[in-house]
Amino acid sequence: MIVVIGSPVARLVDGVLTADGAASQVALSAAATGRTVQLVGRTGDDATADGVVLDLTRGGVGHVALLRDPARATPLETPSETDDGPEATDPSSAPKTAAGRGDPVTTSVGSSLDAADVDLGLRYLTDFAVVVLAEPAAPDVVGIAAEAARWGGARLILVVEPGEAVPDGLPADVIVFEAPDADPDGVFAALVGRFAAALDDGADPGEAFRASLAWDGWTGAADD
Repeated sequence: MIVVIGSPVARLVDGVLTADGAASQVALSAAATGRTVQLVGRTGDDATADGVVLDLTRGGVGHVALLRDPARATPLETPSETDDGPEATDPSSAPKTAAGRGDPVTTSVGSSLDAADVDLGLRYLTDFAVVVLAEPAAPDVVGIAAEAARWGGARLILVVEPGEAVPDGLPADVIVFEAPDADPDGVFAALVGRFAAALDDGADPGEAFRASLAWDGWTGAADD
């Protein structure tokens, strides 16, 4: 089983709420390969979160460890069709429909991970082989993810900010991906998800990386 850590957000396109954000994209990509995936994070306890959970379920992603917090609004992205850049959208005033696709409007309101939430969510899960911290996180969250991987004998995949140093105290076999400055089409997240799925299926890291590239028709460089 793969555990993906990160808080999902919602995206509204053509009037339909879908699960978005790095964690959702990684989890959905891994689940699309047929692997068992659970998402650990936090959303609001609102209609927007209901749409996110429904979309995750349709995509084969489990959410038993996804905490619902009534004190927060689930972050929402809507398409922007202007050339002036995205505008933040208040979930409570979001339009019911969208005119069409465009660049997503990104809001980070309420999307940061809380160490206590992650720790609690991980306690719901056992028997996982891969832990993916799908978005850059604070040191205390990284530490909890690392401890969960050690406790479960799982491989840890860590996504860090561009240029960010790898934290100390991680498992020796940690696999680190540096996130791009932007991932508007979810290509990077999909690669991480497929990589995690290949690891969960028993591949070594080199084989897993080649498999994740080959999924979209890319090929890696030949080994020396």
